[in-house]
Amino acid sequence: MSGYERGTTLASLLLILFLPAAVAAAPVNQLVNHPSPYLALHGSDPVAWQEWNADTVARAKRENKLLFVSVGYFACHWCHVMQRESYKNPQIAALLNSDYIPVKVDREINSGLDDALQNFSAQLSGVSGWPLNAFVTPEGYPVFVVLYLPPDAFRKQLNHLTKRWVSDRAGIRAMARQVAPPPARQPVSAPLSAERSARAWQQFVTSVWQEADTSHGGLGQVNKFPMAPQLHALLERQAQQPDAKLAEFLRLTFDQMAARGLRDHVGGGFFRYTTDPEWDTPHFEKMLYDNAHLAQLYLRAATVLRQPRYREVARSTLDFMRAELLDASGGFYTSTSAVDEAGREGATYLWEPDELKRRLSPEAYAAARRVWRLDTAREFEDGYLPAEYRTPTADERRLLVDAMRVLRPLRLARSLPKDDKLNAGLNGLALSAFSQASQLDPAYRQQADRLQNFLLTRLARDGRLIKGRARGQVLPNAELEDYAYVVQGLLDHADATGNTQSRTRARQLALFAWQSFRGEKGWKHEARPLLATLQPEPALADGALYSPSEVLVLASLRLQDPALQQMARSAAALRLPAMEQDAFSHPTRVRLLQAMSEPGRASP
Repeated sequence: MSGYERGTTLASLLLILFLPAAVAAAPVNQLVNHPSPYLALHGSDPVAWQEWNADTVARAKRENKLLFVSVGYFACHWCHVMQRESYKNPQIAALLNSDYIPVKVDREINSGLDDALQNFSAQLSGVSGWPLNAFVTPEGYPVFVVLYLPPDAFRKQLNHLTKRWVSDRAGIRAMARQVAPPPARQPVSAPLSAERSARAWQQFVTSVWQEADTSHGGLGQVNKFPMAPQLHALLERQAQQPDAKLAEFLRLTFDQMAARGLRDHVGGGFFRYTTDPEWDTPHFEKMLYDNAHLAQLYLRAATVLRQPRYREVARSTLDFMRAELLDASGGFYTSTSAVDEAGREGATYLWEPDELKRRLSPEAYAAARRVWRLDTAREFEDGYLPAEYRTPTADERRLLVDAMRVLRPLRLARSLPKDDKLNAGLNGLALSAFSQASQLDPAYRQQADRLQNFLLTRLARDGRLIKGRARGQVLPNAELEDYAYVVQGLLDHADATGNTQSRTRARQLALFAWQSFRGEKGWKHEARPLLATLQPEPALADGALYSPSEVLVLASLRLQDPALQQMARSAAALRLPAMEQDAFSHPTRVRLLQAMSEPGRASP
């Protein structure tokens, strides 16, 4: 699947109810010329795709049909496969159009909805990822979900679900409500103290060692994601309480991510994840958020782990962002695709030995042949991926640097489809990265200044954020994560440059975010959620991106505003039962409790 796996099985009742042979997806069409590149790709599908909005939900209620909510994103390989196999199929489209209200969702526009459905998928079946295809009652309760399915299995699942809905609507509605999360309760506070922080750290570090791969680095034993929030917390732990075992694990992790297949050694930047625990075989999409995260982490690791060479990894990552994701407006695109324009997965990054032999000097080719394992069976259909699969000697490393200079312009000439959405929150992450790197290179300071101006002039209106821009159109309805990451980015810019406007606007946006997304029962991803299971939470968990609630709380503590600091202290004091059960998924909350335990911070 083109996504990470998480969670444990929960609703076996639903699995029994809906599982005839396999799993499903698809709907009818209002997506022609949509500003989202991902949604626009589906504008020519025979499925009658609708957008996720109040009108679509109202239509489902009027027609008494299940919503088929299909979530994906532009860079997702298996999303494109399912489109080609199923959503372009006239017979499958007819089923979706007649029996369901089909809805296509870009997860980078509706991240709160995506997060809730991912959680439901993990609870239902133990896995989550993309494409995610959820069946939702007209009242907004998820009832079943599938990831990628081949077309025959998908068709069978659609027919089976249709029959179940026709014969037992009341029973399905009742079961969907039964497995929904209980109503949000009033959160309970607990004293902020050094003891509470130490307990949280102990729980988190214990959970890390349960997940740590001490042979290959990273967290998890099946596939490997960078897991930036967890690595960030571990770096801060190492900075505060040096530990030889942790330092060794962190060095191994950062070395492996930089050396092997997760990183693009020719063009710079990191792929989203690898499908194996050795970091060898990537899924080839590159995300703005991953690269913004990892640039910052390598800068921090260079200092904490005393490895100056990590700064060069950060440089190459930032340079990739400028070379391949930068828009003329000063903002950054969301991602590059896993497939080239011919639909070949990874082909942009792969090389045939014959071409390498033709392009490189004999000495450089000999080095590449050994280090890149050109002498072994290929992992990919369209060639070999340059990476340090074997450790290069000093001479080989010098030769490979020369090889990269030859290959880089050739690589840049290859096709690489891009999602050119300019997303507010993701550009906030990029602002943090360039601001923190501004001392490395004057060009990074200039980039940070330009990006700050873009955010404040193009993605903010009347003291509020918009979600983004794409193809000359506004994407409305910014979410909590947009405010959190932009506020954080503006503060990082202010700290790095002394820009007072950044601090002033950060304060204004933070106040608006607290008013719009925080209530007495906790945080909401969206200001006006349509999914019934999107309920307030005392704090949101970390995922591939940092917890937006905890990022905003930490940012509010940095602002010299008594009202914001009081709200931040109150939010930090809330007990978080989910973290007590699963500290691994809440590293940013662990860092927040540490900040609140420092002298002078934890006053009520």
